[in-house]
Amino acid sequence: MTRDGVDFAIYAGHADAVEICLFEPGDPAGASERRITLSNHAHGTWFDSVPGIGAGARYAVRAHGPWLPSAGLRYNADKLLLDPYARAIEGRVTWRPEVFGHEVDAQLHGDPDVRDERNNAAYVPRAVVVDDRFDWGDDAPPKIPWAQTVIYETHVRNLTKRHPGIPQPLRGTYAAMAHPTTIAHLHDLGATSVELLPVHAFSHEPELVQRGLVNHWGYNTLGFCAPQGAYAASGDPQGQLDEFKDMVKELHAARIEVILDVVYNHTCEQARDGATLSWRGLDNRAYYRLDERGRDIDVTGCGNTLDLRHPMVARMVLDSLRYWVEHCHVDGFRFDLAVALGRGRDDGYDPDHPFLVALRIDPVLSRVKLIAEPWDLGVHGWRTGQFPPPFAEWNDHFRDGVRTFWLRDLERTTRGEPGHGVRELATRLAGSRDLFGAHDRGPIASINYVASHDGLTLADTTTYSHKHNGANGEGNRDGQDDNRSWNHGVEGPGRPDGPDGPDTVASIQAARRRSIRNLLATQLLASGVPMINGGDELGRSQGGNNNAYCQDNDVSWFDWDLEPWQGDLLATTRFLTRLRATSPVLGQRTFFTGRPAHQDGLPDLQWFAADGKPMRHGTWNDPHTRTLMMFLDGTEVDRTEVDGTEVNGTEVNGTEVDGTEVDGESLLLVFHGGARDVEVTLPAQGEGAAYRLVWDSAWERPLESSDLVDAGPLAITAASIRVYRVVGARIRR
Repeated sequence: MTRDGVDFAIYAGHADAVEICLFEPGDPAGASERRITLSNHAHGTWFDSVPGIGAGARYAVRAHGPWLPSAGLRYNADKLLLDPYARAIEGRVTWRPEVFGHEVDAQLHGDPDVRDERNNAAYVPRAVVVDDRFDWGDDAPPKIPWAQTVIYETHVRNLTKRHPGIPQPLRGTYAAMAHPTTIAHLHDLGATSVELLPVHAFSHEPELVQRGLVNHWGYNTLGFCAPQGAYAASGDPQGQLDEFKDMVKELHAARIEVILDVVYNHTCEQARDGATLSWRGLDNRAYYRLDERGRDIDVTGCGNTLDLRHPMVARMVLDSLRYWVEHCHVDGFRFDLAVALGRGRDDGYDPDHPFLVALRIDPVLSRVKLIAEPWDLGVHGWRTGQFPPPFAEWNDHFRDGVRTFWLRDLERTTRGEPGHGVRELATRLAGSRDLFGAHDRGPIASINYVASHDGLTLADTTTYSHKHNGANGEGNRDGQDDNRSWNHGVEGPGRPDGPDGPDTVASIQAARRRSIRNLLATQLLASGVPMINGGDELGRSQGGNNNAYCQDNDVSWFDWDLEPWQGDLLATTRFLTRLRATSPVLGQRTFFTGRPAHQDGLPDLQWFAADGKPMRHGTWNDPHTRTLMMFLDGTEVDRTEVDGTEVNGTEVNGTEVDGTEVDGESLLLVFHGGARDVEVTLPAQGEGAAYRLVWDSAWERPLESSDLVDAGPLAITAASIRVYRVVGARIRR
């Protein structure tokens, strides 16, 4: 905005003319439309100053130009278009034939090459001019070091929609995310950073609307610079933006970072037979990847792919990212289907793609957290470990390896069959050096997760061996088929009054709870950056639905009416995040070497077999090996990232976190994935040393343990983890 009006600039590189269309508030039908032709044009951008308007003005765009679908040009001035840079959006898409640039029938099927001449003004949303001024006070980014980061991935609505401690009008909104009740839960849980599923303005796919469903997750972007209005308690576009900023400000005050899951790989316009809502009508040939016939090249599975090879498209994405950092103070981004953003001229992935280089050197964006989902659906689209620094990446190898050990292989051992051994588990526990060892990336490049929004919840991985996506209306064909889950003998919750009987169901449920604790603990004890799937700390279930993208209902919303076992699981999660925060050896920036840190020191990492002796080649490669001990020497850990910083608002000065001692003591982690109890010999120690049991996954709830045990044989519960702290002298080699 200027003192006299508003400056507009719209990229439409092949257009003949561009108009700004102004509307009065409260005019969804568009009867008040007033058109102003932008008089200036340079390098494909149309611009002008429009006097007499300011914050609150409603507007859209009409672009005039050729209709040549075979050349990728689909201009249609009968269609109102959203400004890609709009910072607030009012209204929604009404799925009628008028919103398509080509002719369609009432079922929205038609010929994408035949131009439609109907005005769509009554059925599409408007952009709104906003006032960017906001009282940030003394807000400052928490800047949590990667080595101390614990990410909590969640959906704004899912987390808060049913929470009894939040006023009803606020539930499911940005204001609810900022509510003291929500912040207290995140703080007590030990989460340092919330990763929010898409909050960019988005639309619902027409096929979902026809089935009576919605796009709940939001991976269907309508505006890259505007917050989703439906997530705000305020009905006013300006109020929606301010409410989002308030949320960020309140989370920052609690020392919690805000990371946005962003979708720059495709838009809600789908393929060429989809609607014309913004980019397609402005410059289809520039914004999207097209083949020589003007058809979309789709590596996203959503119909189209944004073409970040084009300078103006890359600029739009960079401008959007900078806006969210500079104006909305967010702390980082998780890039959905990030490989699509790095595909070059030959459509192959290039880690030195200009867009990725721009992110790395940008003075604003290079200083925030950048996380890649390192795959897309195109040819050679799986690229885990291949993104350049400073990117971190979702580590699907961690998810699959940990689930395989604790679920799929455990199922095999119940039948007396061999599994995959422990080598893969050890690799993931040690930070996935095989994936992230190059380019000085370190274990902090690995986002360790065992469940996410996309797939079965943690509890459901132990309850269902197969997906149950019938409610999505796609014949259970959608969603991942390979879940590496195990139902522990009964598909679904089981009924004590059913054919399985109460004793069997109780035994199965106890085993499932222990498996949940094993999966959760492996994630929180491993080297790397843990990411908790929101609700897993509560044992949340989606009834086996592993693709609940269209379920804005009880399937997805957290149930806060907790049963006793859920309260125990929540206490366990809190204990484990606290253990991680107070044990520097669990949060290192660099990989373990297996060598002493000093001449007279001991190896920083050692592996032992069940007999207490160092792992040997044959033991590593034996598929029957189900027990592994991991010794972490914490006495020489570099604590430069701990001293003088804060963890969740409590100063860490090398002494304590929330009253708990922060030290460099060593840990022994015992992982037993067998289906039966086993005797394990703890490794021998130096004179005067002993082990103190800190935690056992066989415990339903964390217990206080002060007894010391010497090296020697101990009975370990089937399928369990133990954490021992070494007291006294360090372990002998």
